[in-house]
Amino acid sequence: MVLGSTALHETTFVIVDLETTGASPKKGAAITEIGAVKVKSGQYLGNFESFVNPLTPIPEYITEMTGITDLMLAKAPVIDEILPAFLEFAGSADETIIVAHNAPFDLSFLKSAAKELDLDWPKYKTLDTVTIARQVLSKEDVPNCKLSTLAQFFGTKTEPNHRALDDAKATTEILHGLIERLGSFEVYTIDSLMEFAKTAAHIQRQNYWGLSST
Repeated sequence: MVLGSTALHETTFVIVDLETTGASPKKGAAITEIGAVKVKSGQYLGNFESFVNPLTPIPEYITEMTGITDLMLAKAPVIDEILPAFLEFAGSADETIIVAHNAPFDLSFLKSAAKELDLDWPKYKTLDTVTIARQVLSKEDVPNCKLSTLAQFFGTKTEPNHRALDDAKATTEILHGLIERLGSFEVYTIDSLMEFAKTAAHIQRQNYWGLSST
């Protein structure tokens, strides 16, 4: 199967969201929750959801933001168990596109965990809904590209709430809304989508707009 030439409506997307103990794995932060949604042709194929015991206390401000407490994670599985299960859910890099809102954040944690566990991270094509949104929406459409702002703009059924699965569900609805708008840019296949995203990221590095992505 040649994923690049696959039409967008025939592509399997896995939309993932994480909750963590901090901003970066390089500073010792760890994953506390993984949520993911698998879709194809606009149809939901399944969900993945699990708490993850970070083996470290959760900062108070994180608990205030997410509602996740140390007690809730005390008996949760550790990342050693959860990451292989997530990768099995996500499927082959030949068939799946990984999507996230502010994807570099989520992927940095997932790839860091894989490295620590000596697991090979599949060579997934990845898509950042922030990058796409900044290119297909204007300042007249939305004042910024926060997940909550885009969810309101697209009228998502699931409201983002800093919990992994709900945020992944909201991102999925946003992704579908963005894909509908990509037709006007003549983006219909994975190859054209990845090229569009690459060009969009380059443009945004030179001429950034939007206050926040989270």
